[in-house]
Amino acid sequence: MLSHVFRLARPAARLSVWSKPTTTTSSRAFTVSTARKSGHPAPQLLGEGGKSGEVPTDINQSTGLERMQTMGYLEGVEVFDSQPLDSSRIGTLDHPVLVYSLDVERVMGCTGSPQDSHDIRWYTIHKDKLLRCGECGSVYKLDYHGPEEGEHGHDHH
Repeated sequence: MLSHVFRLARPAARLSVWSKPTTTTSSRAFTVSTARKSGHPAPQLLGEGGKSGEVPTDINQSTGLERMQTMGYLEGVEVFDSQPLDSSRIGTLDHPVLVYSLDVERVMGCTGSPQDSHDIRWYTIHKDKLLRCGECGSVYKLDYHGPEEGEHGHDHH
């Protein structure tokens, strides 16, 4: 069976040995490596890990978003915004309900106005776009508070 594999691979191997070397330029690889090495890396959210002979706690071994949430809880800071949206009115095209976000998109749920007038409908709302609920017609707009274009660190040299 192994000889069958070699027999199939032999023509391709001969071509690679006897053919003239070709030079291909890859601007994509250069661009990716340049962007990857520019700026400062994001801070690592790593715990110190468990010590020898001890059972590690959540604080010792948690990483990433779980660690950020745990550390925020210990500091008394609510890391994830879980407050309900303003449901005292229906958002209109002129006066949409604002949805706070630090990212250019966010998942949000609409329960209607007044609150709980229909089952929750989940939507992904994007920066600079209005979103209308298909159930109650309320209009939502992303209230973006993240970094502006060009402030993400890749343009600093």
